[in-house]
Amino acid sequence: MKSVSPADLSVFLCIANHLSFSRAAIELGLSPSALSHALRSLEARLGVRLLNRTTRSVALTPAGERLYSRVRPAFLDIADALEDLNNFRDKPSGTLRITAGRPAVQLVLLPLASRFLESYPEVRLEIVADDALVDVVSGGFDAGVRFGERLEADMISLAIGPNMRSVVVGSPDYFARFAKPQKPSDLHGLPCIRHRFPSGTFYRWEFERGGIAQEIEVDGPLTLDDVGLMVDPAVAGVGLAYVFEEMVKDHLADGRLIQVLDDWCPYYPGLHLYYPSRRHVPATLKAFIDFAREAR
Repeated sequence: MKSVSPADLSVFLCIANHLSFSRAAIELGLSPSALSHALRSLEARLGVRLLNRTTRSVALTPAGERLYSRVRPAFLDIADALEDLNNFRDKPSGTLRITAGRPAVQLVLLPLASRFLESYPEVRLEIVADDALVDVVSGGFDAGVRFGERLEADMISLAIGPNMRSVVVGSPDYFARFAKPQKPSDLHGLPCIRHRFPSGTFYRWEFERGGIAQEIEVDGPLTLDDVGLMVDPAVAGVGLAYVFEEMVKDHLADGRLIQVLDDWCPYYPGLHLYYPSRRHVPATLKAFIDFAREAR
């Protein structure tokens, strides 16, 4: 077998982490065709196929799974050893990668990040907005931000925002044309702005009062995949929107939007920073954790 370098293996690991040549290319700063060529060269030298790839998917072969499971821990140990050198710096440096849902980025993460970067100018912060539930380990992220109720049990988490709630809002013009709903079931037949998840399913509006929970499948003329984009159409009278209260507080205060079903909209656990339990927390992540804790 011809020699294989750590650089060759790092390319394989990056592709295997993402199961995507395009996403791995972005992380490594290379073209997808260059990665494909590098992987074919590695497979030729090893004499085995590591990945099965089609125009639509990338998957590890049994040999690729074996190599990934054996090599990845070693590379993590190397990364930890290099990260330990940050302890000898006055301030941490390097790249910190965080995945978060788009509302989390808008409401909490960006305001926190701007202040953090002022305090740690040698850190490069990369935020990837993705409403899908992302595995931070396989995705190559240091941490993620999600709502507390959606966290996996094996993650360490820290609340970085207050409890939140979603509210149902519509414009004065809308309510001049349609009656205000008095209970969740009244939403049936009213034009609403729907939210489609990355999985393709529609969000069912969730309500609770007095321990009674209801989920309502709404309908309407407009569907969006980003909650943050629903506010303007609601102001324009397109339909009712179910959005985070923080997004519309100014619109409610000046009368551009009117809130309904208030007593059916309870608070729930707010946004949490979460990260995997590892022997060594990277210095950049530790600095961000400490900063977020003090900022609460």
